Amino acid sequence: MSGSAAIPGTSPTGWICAKCGVLLVQRNTVFSYLGMTFSHMVMRCPICGSVFIPKELAEGKMAEVEQMMEDK
Repeated sequence: MSGSAAIPGTSPTGWICAKCGVLLVQRNTVFSYLGMTFSHMVMRCPICGSVFIPKELAEGKMAEVEQMMEDK
């Protein structure tokens, strides 16, 4: 590697599932909250289905959807 430390859970080509040890892949994933559902493309393990939610998504779109649903 080029002098920088590796980020845990990643490989040079992407994120790795901590449980299965395989590369995560982009998949459309359905989320449920307070009886409502929405889908979004996220990184997901092709074996166990574990999902990686990036900080930007958690603090952005997901937070907005949560707030809208809680306000109803």
